[in-house]
Amino acid sequence: MGSVQLVLEVLALVLGFLGWVLLGVSLPNRYWRVSTVDGSVITTSTIYENLWMSCATDSTGVHNCREFPSLLALSGYIQACRALMIASIVMGMFGLISTLVGMQCSKIGGENYVLKGRIAAVGGVFFILQSLCTMIAVSWYASNITREFYDPLYDGTKYEIGEGLYIGWSSGTLALIGGCCLLCSCKVKSKEEKVLYLHHHTPRGAVFTPPTASQSQCSQYGRNAYV
Repeated sequence: MGSVQLVLEVLALVLGFLGWVLLGVSLPNRYWRVSTVDGSVITTSTIYENLWMSCATDSTGVHNCREFPSLLALSGYIQACRALMIASIVMGMFGLISTLVGMQCSKIGGENYVLKGRIAAVGGVFFILQSLCTMIAVSWYASNITREFYDPLYDGTKYEIGEGLYIGWSSGTLALIGGCCLLCSCKVKSKEEKVLYLHHHTPRGAVFTPPTASQSQCSQYGRNAYV
């Protein structure tokens, strides 16, 4: 039982870390959406954008990028995607820290394995929140690309899905799997495991006896109840 739990915790930590790294790669990636403007050999150019800037490359290989001038001038969904991606990075960082502290093989946080299990479960929740924020931001951005692409009345530049969105989807998937593995490893221990844990921490010379039902009921009353 312990070995399976350890494997799940290590797997969750690796997947969560990879998801967090891919998230850091996806956020500054310039190719969230890509469009090729056809014309003559000289005027043919590739336009690509992300949440922060718009770039263009002509047929000669010269590229030029400009940042979006004003936050208030941006579309609402771009502002929301920015906030979700930044929140996702913060959630992933908290998830990694909680997982490192809550792993049973880690010496951080002492040997209180009940508390460490709860901390690890919190780390799994953070990984799942990271996945949700990433998936919502990337999918929302992609849905606007496809909506404009298939809209016959849209007269602006039509884009296609770029590699940055695929990296974001991969990041969200890894974080989701890591969070689920961590929650599965942090199931509530059975009664026998709790008894073994208490027996292991009983001082030497003291006789450990599991509490009976009558003792547990009597412990609910104070001494004043018998006066």
